[in-house]
Amino acid sequence: MKEKKLEEMGYRLSGTGSVEICRWNKNVLTGRGACYKQTFYGVPTHRCMELTPSTLFCNNNCAYCWRPAEFMGLPKKVDWSQPEAMVEELIQKRKALLMGFKGNPKTNQKLFFESLKPIHFAISLSGEPTLYPYLSKLIDYLNRRENTFSTFLVTNGQNPLALKKLNTLPTQLYLSVTAPNPELYKRISIPLEKNPWERLLESCNFLASVKTRTVLRVTFIKNLNMVEPSGWVKLIKQANPHFIEFKGYSWIGRSRDRMKLDNVPTHDEVKIFADKIMAGLNYQLIDQHKRSRIVLYQNQDRKINRFINPVQQEKDIKQ
Repeated sequence: MKEKKLEEMGYRLSGTGSVEICRWNKNVLTGRGACYKQTFYGVPTHRCMELTPSTLFCNNNCAYCWRPAEFMGLPKKVDWSQPEAMVEELIQKRKALLMGFKGNPKTNQKLFFESLKPIHFAISLSGEPTLYPYLSKLIDYLNRRENTFSTFLVTNGQNPLALKKLNTLPTQLYLSVTAPNPELYKRISIPLEKNPWERLLESCNFLASVKTRTVLRVTFIKNLNMVEPSGWVKLIKQANPHFIEFKGYSWIGRSRDRMKLDNVPTHDEVKIFADKIMAGLNYQLIDQHKRSRIVLYQNQDRKINRFINPVQQEKDIKQ
């Protein structure tokens, strides 16, 4: 029943995994602009594949999530899909979803044919990927695929032990943070496991030491978490990420059942409150994407090239 609903919503499933064509994939193919990740990190939007290995499993039920949070829960006796077979099947299903653009007169045909062969893999989409027991193998397989440009992993930080067990790291690790204090975190993220704030702080510590490019992603929700700059500063200092993305909440998908249109901040509101938080920190505003209502700050004490793989950068430095 859940799987059928997801199919109707545009998902295509392979066992516990799934894929979807995001609106930026569609936009760039028809000349309506590229995703902020292309501007910020050089990711080719049309060749980006957003997938998840844990479609229906999450340890948070975030109030602002546009995904069907009511479908989510903690995994129990799950027959998890194997990484390689799942990825290859999802690539074929993604290709089938894209085929509808071939006959669209607005479609850039060069980009369309390139889009059929993804080279960037965003492990996010739905659910919490660190609940997937073969996550390290999945990242390793994606990293080793021919012509892979980059792999991004997005986590809510509620499974720090799984992060510490990763033998293979993504090009970029995102930690999503929703609140400046434990009380507000429980209200917004609605965690399903005990000691959620402590788990988040442990993941912040991991972010500060892991040997890959790191990003703290903060979703600003107007009239809810755009408060207490000092609390945000503490989290940022603890995670010490290479980059911070402050992004405005969007009133889309299932989040409209839980949030209000009034919770959507403007780009200017996002930037003004971000500037308040960053005033006492050694970060520099280096980019922004107004359509997505997002601003990007770079850590001036941990500089790293945002356009290439950090592993490759380390090799270049040694040479």
